[in-house]
Amino acid sequence: MNPTPQDKKIDEAPGENRVPPMSTESSRRTQPMARNSPSPRMSAWIVLVMLGMVAVPAAVTLHTVRVPAIPQVSSANPTPYGYSWSLLLFVVPIVVIAGWFLPNENVQISRRAFWRTIAILVPLGFGLDFFCAHRFFVFPNAGATLGIGAPALGGSVPLEEYVFYFTGFLAVLLIYVWAGEYWLAAYKLPDYPSEAEQVQRLLKFHPTSLLVGAVLIVAALLYKKLRSPFPEGFPGYFAVLVIGGVIPSVSFFPVARRFIHWRAFSLTIFMVLLISMLWEATLAIPYGWWGYQQREMMGLSIGAWTGLPIEAVTVWVAVTYGSTIVYEIVKAWQASGKHARVAFLGEKDTREEQ
Repeated sequence: MNPTPQDKKIDEAPGENRVPPMSTESSRRTQPMARNSPSPRMSAWIVLVMLGMVAVPAAVTLHTVRVPAIPQVSSANPTPYGYSWSLLLFVVPIVVIAGWFLPNENVQISRRAFWRTIAILVPLGFGLDFFCAHRFFVFPNAGATLGIGAPALGGSVPLEEYVFYFTGFLAVLLIYVWAGEYWLAAYKLPDYPSEAEQVQRLLKFHPTSLLVGAVLIVAALLYKKLRSPFPEGFPGYFAVLVIGGVIPSVSFFPVARRFIHWRAFSLTIFMVLLISMLWEATLAIPYGWWGYQQREMMGLSIGAWTGLPIEAVTVWVAVTYGSTIVYEIVKAWQASGKHARVAFLGEKDTREEQ
């Protein structure tokens, strides 16, 4: 599929009479503001430092818990349909942003880029569940689900698992798009299509991402074998998460970096981590909605959060990072108006044909 000329615009409203005239203040609010913003490279480092400002003191504090509290659950079914209802943590933001925030503020987004990104990411999430659910996870509390099985290698998994991945990718991308196009619109690229047209090729190798990914996987393996209370096996889940984040970064980060709305990304990742920690640390793990196969984990767990594996924290960092890169690359391709091969690989050198 190749973009039409209309794709270079951001899905404009079909009629001017449907959009009321904006006041001067409203117009000023929706237009990018000229200001001295940090470079894309510096913005990426600032977001990393922001995460560190929270993660480092949190890790030090959590590490002081030497004797974790053990939840005492006296009921055989303490949270009826808890996992099913908890999907509202993703569904409600989706409905509010897509059904209220975006339409009410006349925020126009690249719908083709959005849905093509979802079409790429959701099957990957489904594939993780289908091929690896029984390798990485356990689901001890059947009463927390509707009891409807969905297909997976090695036996069925709760239907909620597939809904979880579908709504998760939707929520992450919608939060990022809404934050970038409205809430923090003053800091977006002033002329996205022109910037996209100037890119010679979207596919560019980023060796630093490959090196970081390899170091992380090796470090996880060494920790499991030398320090973990569960040295048997391989940190497969952590490796999958790293690979899932590294592949888009290795392939596209040098170009995506200039298009990523780093302020919107920072808001998105903090919101998603907040939802994730509420979900996993206070509900899912203590009440057995799902659990983790220690053989496939690194073995670094958070005792204060009922032994929550570190992978449960890093999964949404990887998802948000990878999803943002994929979306911005697809959006840049659409905005450039170029054929897919030319956009991703660049113009063919005519000298090679002579």
